[in-house]
Amino acid sequence: MSNDFRLRQGSKDRHMVLLAISPKGLADALRISAKTGEAVWCGSEAVTESEFNASMPARVTRFVYGLTGDSATLLDDALETIAEHHPAQTIWVESAPGAA
Repeated sequence: MSNDFRLRQGSKDRHMVLLAISPKGLADALRISAKTGEAVWCGSEAVTESEFNASMPARVTRFVYGLTGDSATLLDDALETIAEHHPAQTIWVESAPGAA
């Protein structure tokens, strides 16, 4: 795999989608995306609505709900939504704090 965070599949490059959960994860995803052009999605706890509207690049999509909490359903639903918008692309998810 090359350093540009693209996956090779046959002769075609496949882009990834980066899912950020925290503000730090969003900052990391934005750094990667600035170099690679990858799409970035994030939960509402990663950036406020006003910050998002004021300063996020067009390649960033923000869920109106948070992705942390007790329910794995939140993350599952987010992954399903991202897959609908970016079919056949790998989705990289920021590791949740305390995850094994």
